[in-house]
Formats: sequence, structure tokens, C-alpha cells
Amino acid sequence: MIRRNQQFLTQMYMIADFVVIQLCFLAAWWLKFRSGWMDYEPSLTIESYAYWSMIYGGLAVLIGILVSLYLPKRKKRFVDEFMKVFQVHSVAIFMLLGLMFFVKEINISRTYLAVYMSLNLLSIMLYRYVMKKMLKSLRQKGYNRQFVLILGAGTLGKRFYNNLEQYPELGYEAIGFLDDYHTWDGLEEQRYKPILGTVDQLSGMLEMLPVDEVILALPLDAHSKYPSIIADCEKAGVRTLIIPDFFDYLPARPYFDNFAGMPMINVRDIPLDMTGNKMAKRMFDIVFSLFAIVMMMPVMLIVALGVRLTSPGPVIFKQERVGLNRRNFMMYKFRSMKIREESGEDTGWSTPEDPRRTRFGTFIRKTSLDELPQFFNVLFGHMSVVGPRPERPYYVEQFKGEVPKYMVKHHVRPGITGWAQSNGLRGDTSIEERIKHDIFYIENWSLLFDIRIIFKTIRNGFKNAY
Repeated sequence: MIRRNQQFLTQMYMIADFVVIQLCFLAAWWLKFRSGWMDYEPSLTIESYAYWSMIYGGLAVLIGILVSLYLPKRKKRFVDEFMKVFQVHSVAIFMLLGLMFFVKEINISRTYLAVYMSLNLLSIMLYRYVMKKMLKSLRQKGYNRQFVLILGAGTLGKRFYNNLEQYPELGYEAIGFLDDYHTWDGLEEQRYKPILGTVDQLSGMLEMLPVDEVILALPLDAHSKYPSIIADCEKAGVRTLIIPDFFDYLPARPYFDNFAGMPMINVRDIPLDMTGNKMAKRMFDIVFSLFAIVMMMPVMLIVALGVRLTSPGPVIFKQERVGLNRRNFMMYKFRSMKIREESGEDTGWSTPEDPRRTRFGTFIRKTSLDELPQFFNVLFGHMSVVGPRPERPYYVEQFKGEVPKYMVKHHVRPGITGWAQSNGLRGDTSIEERIKHDIFYIENWSLLFDIRIIFKTIRNGFKNAY
């Protein structure tokens, strides 16, 4: 039943994509040629436009099949689906334009094509987002569920079960466990599904129970059983997923590579290592920082004047920070503290009642206006709009030996704001929690994630700032 449901959903998505594309054709035709908003008479009939729209719809669905757009989505993030849809339609429109050029069809309106493509992307993503939300809601209510059998009732198996319980919207339900050694005590028996038997009884269990996926959560010393377990699952037509016993060392989304003909797990796969992603983020940073500088220039001039009038000394405070690839750079801020005597490196934290601050400096730090000059750091390439916050070399040397994975943050450009800061982890907050958020950001980066962080920062303000 589950597999039939999944096949039905897959077919429904393919049909829905094609239908939405044709509806967008009608909407684009009306907007361009009949609404009166664009004074233009078509040089081709509506039948010709419909013909090319049918071809485009077929191309988009075919490319979607080739790039696995229509595979099961309940485990996938919506941002991944968005990027794949964008890729599918980008390739499809280039193929359509190439085909039109080949048959010398040059009379189709370019404005129409722009409206058509925009409507396609917006409409398809909107209906897919609504569908994803509806399916999540149905799964939370117990419909369209899939059943998993967990092999291993040790720490790994119990941890997976606990995590699964926290995501009811995924629509998975654990039937029980198989384990050769463990038995539940009284409390565990109340909390977990039953241990149904031993691992050697898997074949019989797959015949008796409605299992859709088998989760291997076995310790390292049980890996010799994997060949027979996988063979039993494949014989029964059941998917097999393996949780490595060393998964704590892996990133949130492991990447499999091939080296010397051997499959290998890339322990730290970073999306921003890809040239395309790197260029997209840099272009976004340049455009956003230029926009911010132009828009905030009156405010910056007022703040600069305030600093100058309320305290002797330079307006801009420059401080050495550690950035991309552990390279040091000078980060700019509006000066908020009194000029101090040059007596060695300043290694003290700022505190809520810091006596070094000026009265005006207290205000600009509280409102984070002192951070505005960092948009010039972004423009110069020292920083990004979004990324892990940079720290001073003194503290980097200290934290890298005390905080696990602290140096991972230097794989990307530091930011004015970040996932940690947008969640209130700023000022006197846990360094460990900040690093967890920074690593999550690094491993899950996308432009949409950057935009989300910017909006969240603006909405919540810079918490814990002083």
C-alpha cells in the first residue's frame, strides 16, 4: 500500500508539473497579449504558443525524471527541492530556445517568455510547498505512514528511535527492534517499542511484518553480519539504511566521494567549496553590501559625527580578527570606547558595565550601529554578510584547544551576522553552542538560508549586544 501511494504521488507530481506549466502558458498569454497592460499584438497564433508550451512541459518533466526530481521527498529539505526545480527549468528553457533556433522559430515574444518562465517557477514552487505542508500535516495525523524495523537496541538504536519520535511529520513509525543481546528493563519497556527477536530472525520478520525500511544501528563488532542482513532485505524488497557507529564524527549531510576506485565518506563536505556556490555568495555579498552602504550612509554619517563629538580619537576602530583560511584581517567598527594606553594586546571581553565605553558608545553597541562599517569589510572581501562571527587571534588560539571543532568555522568567510547570532548567541553566551550553529550553517549553506538569517536578524534584532 505504501509503495502504491508513493508511486501515485510521483505520478501526481509529474502530471501536476505539466498541468501547471500549461496554466502558466495561458496566464502569460493573457498578461502579455490580452490584459491591456502590455500594448503588443502577437505575431504568432495562440495555437503556436500552446504547441511550444506543450514541448516545454514535456522537456521539463523528462529532465525532472533524469535528475531524480520525482523521487520520494519526505526525507528531503524544501530548499533542496527548490534548487532542483530551478535547475530543471533552467536546462529546459535553454533546450527549448535551442530547438526554436534550430527550426527558425524566431517570432515568439521575449517578454512573453520571461513572464512565462517567472510564472512557471513561482507557481510550481508554490504548489509544491503547499503539497509538502499538507502531506506533513497528514503524516502527523497518522496517514500515509511508513514502518521501520531497527536492528540494534543499544545506544545507537535508541538514539535513532528518540530522534524519529521528534519528527512525526516525516510519517515514519518504528515497529520494534531486533537485537542479539539487549533486553529492556522496566522503564525502557515503557519508552521503546518491543525487542521482537534476534538479528538472525530478520528474514522471518520481513515476511510477517509490514516493514518498509530496515535501519542498521549495530555496533562495529557486528559488521560481519551486514552482508546477510542486506541480502535478506533485498530479497524481501525492503530498503536498507545504515547508521555508522562513528556517525558523531560525520557532518550533518555526509558526502560520498570516490578515490582510487573506492567509495569514501567526505568528513567535512562544505557547499561553499564549490566554485558556483562561492561565486553566487560573493555576488550576493557585493550587491547587498553596496545596497546597505548606500541606504545606511546618512545613518553612518550621523554615527560618525556622534563618535567625533563625544570622544577624542579616531571615528573608526580597527581590530585584528581571524578570517577565511585562518588569515588575519582588520575588522572595522565605529569606535565605542575611550582611547587606551598602548600597553600590549587588549584581551579582555566587553561587559554590560564596561568602564571603557563612552556614553554614545554604549548606545551604538546596544543598537549594533557600531557594526555598520563592516559592510566595507564585506565589499573588500574580508567578510561576508552572513557567516560565523570572527574572533581575535588571542581567543582563537585559546578556543581551538578547548572547544571541539572550533577551527571548522574558518573554512568560510566570517560574517556580520550568522545562524548563531540570529538565534541570540552573541555576547556572553556559550562558545560551544555558537560553534554548533556555525557548523550547521557551513554544512547546510544556501542563498535561501542566508536570506532567512538576514530576515531573522532584522526581525529579532541583535540580541545580547553590549
